[in-house]
Amino acid sequence: MNEQAVLTQRVLLTGAGGAAAVAFWKALQHQSQVTFYMADMSPYSSGLYLVPASQRRLVKAGKDPEFIPHLYQMCCDLHIDVLIPTVDVELLAIAEHQDLFSRVGIQVVNPSAAALRICTDKYQLMAHLHHRFPLCYFSRYQPDMDLMSIPYPVIAKPCQGSGSEGIVKLNGPEDVVLLQAGVDYLLQEYLPGAEYSVDVYSGVDSVLATVVRERNKVDSGIAVISSTVRDAELETLAANIAEAVGLRYVANIQFKRDRHGQPKLLEINPRFPGTMSLTVAAGVNMP
Repeated sequence: MNEQAVLTQRVLLTGAGGAAAVAFWKALQHQSQVTFYMADMSPYSSGLYLVPASQRRLVKAGKDPEFIPHLYQMCCDLHIDVLIPTVDVELLAIAEHQDLFSRVGIQVVNPSAAALRICTDKYQLMAHLHHRFPLCYFSRYQPDMDLMSIPYPVIAKPCQGSGSEGIVKLNGPEDVVLLQAGVDYLLQEYLPGAEYSVDVYSGVDSVLATVVRERNKVDSGIAVISSTVRDAELETLAANIAEAVGLRYVANIQFKRDRHGQPKLLEINPRFPGTMSLTVAAGVNMP
């Protein structure tokens, strides 16, 4: 076997229609030792067409009971070496079955199930960290809670969800009528200052790299204009939070400054972000 054959890695990226998968592919597209396979639910996902037709696959939805068996068989059939999920709804299911993949030599680039359960419930994340870090006011919304005790304005966001979907600003007790019945909400202090995303690359025992981006313009919860900045306070804070949660590989940790200029945690996206290309351009190729 020649040296090139030994070094070649067959990588499967899910969520080919999303910015995270495309950004990851762009970061490594010129690496001759990597062969990419792209997967998505939709045959019209743009990322599928970054690779030859033989390297495109359709995958079942992350919530489908057959998702894991289907994905596992796909990886085996393609002799995949590395599986990189980039879709939020897929992460926990894959983490819970990580041993299934590892038994056949497939490396899954994914946080542990324990870390994901913390990160994917915004209230649980804040509750897990509040004894160790200075967080903004937060509470789980309860219909019978004392509405006059809440330090308005606050942001009400679904405990589970992504982007800005379902987020409501409450300026006073009367605004609770804007909340949807049956939705589990986190109430969080409204933070008026600058917003940041910190890409954190964690190894087995420690954080290896951090890159801070200021989110200059945000649309529907997604940064459309950002700039990398050096901020030692945010770099240290993000690294310490990543270690406290037990994150592995790459995660995106979001902060916003309060009215006193202090950075406060908003949430964690425990996967490669769609804005990874800016981090790569700044000189830190996390993929």
